[in-house]
Amino acid sequence: MNVFLWIVAGVLAAFFLAAGATKLTQSKAKLEANPQMKWTEDFSAGTLKLIGTMEVLGALGLILPGILDVATILVPLAATGLAIIMLGAIVTHARRKEYPQIGINTVLLILALIVAVFRFGPNSF
Repeated sequence: MNVFLWIVAGVLAAFFLAAGATKLTQSKAKLEANPQMKWTEDFSAGTLKLIGTMEVLGALGLILPGILDVATILVPLAATGLAIIMLGAIVTHARRKEYPQIGINTVLLILALIVAVFRFGPNSF
């Protein structure tokens, strides 16, 4: 189970690191031009940067505490935070009737919850 959780956490970290970096490095106009990112029209540039920052920090929180064996409670907390972000994404896409994106967000939500649930506890690493 431990290897499985590391793989899931690694996949999530890679996804959220890329997604967050994109939001941090690209302008709002460039994000809006992407057909998969039309939802960015509903948010200010500052909010998009905040979401990107939270995604990058969540990605780092999934991996670094476990690798460094320091403050490992941050791993399930990071996973929980990313799950909350995915809940917000699902609500946003549902309001905009962007149903294909809801499926992707749901998969990411489930994976984040798996990491969160199985990384809590004294014998989780």
